[in-house]
Amino acid sequence: QVQLVESGGGLVQAGGSLRLSCAASGRTFSSYGMGWFRQTPGKERDFVAAISWSGDSTYYTDSVKGRFTITRDNAKNTVYLQMNSLKPEDTAVYYCAATQRPWSRLVSMYNSWGQGTQVTVSS
Repeated sequence: QVQLVESGGGLVQAGGSLRLSCAASGRTFSSYGMGWFRQTPGKERDFVAAISWSGDSTYYTDSVKGRFTITRDNAKNTVYLQMNSLKPEDTAVYYCAATQRPWSRLVSMYNSWGQGTQVTVSS
């Protein structure tokens, strides 16, 4: 298990940028694949991006590809989601998660979750 805390959410205009951070506790951060998910009220939690243990592989849902970039800094026990060209439909609570698999797009494969950070994109 790893404890995760997201930060960096906020209100931004369409076309703007935000960088989310996810700080992880523990000494085994580099052993986890990391993912970002997002959720709006009454809807399912959807995959956004993932990064492998070493950071050498990244994966994105089609709707954010080319706009979002996931990175990790294992020395800082932190994973980031750089979000550019934000759209109103990106509005959601964003969650950081850790999996013992190399990576996954499935919620069920993640065993540790942060509390979420709100991202609101205005028109």
